[in-house]
Amino acid sequence: MMLVTTDEIQGKTIIKTLGLVRGNTIRARHIGRDLSAALRNIVGGEITDYTKMMAESREQAFDRMVEEAEGLGANAIIGIRVTTSMIMQSASEILAYGTAVIVD
Repeated sequence: MMLVTTDEIQGKTIIKTLGLVRGNTIRARHIGRDLSAALRNIVGGEITDYTKMMAESREQAFDRMVEEAEGLGANAIIGIRVTTSMIMQSASEILAYGTAVIVD
């Protein structure tokens, strides 16, 4: 499965557009991570627990988007975008979306 943020794939021809595909996940913070983050906020630096959690969340959203595209028979997804939004004070949604296509 080819995944690109552009609206076309150089050297490939879009044979058929199958439509919008998306994948999302909602993650809540963990009290242990919050304590670690509070300490890191005092001394400065990267909050690695949150970095890891967000990376895992993005991968899960991408995996779900790809699964939906494969179900439509796509072999590529173009125009991919990723958004993050706060659902409540301690939870965020990661949404990945794009256009499922068949390319040759």
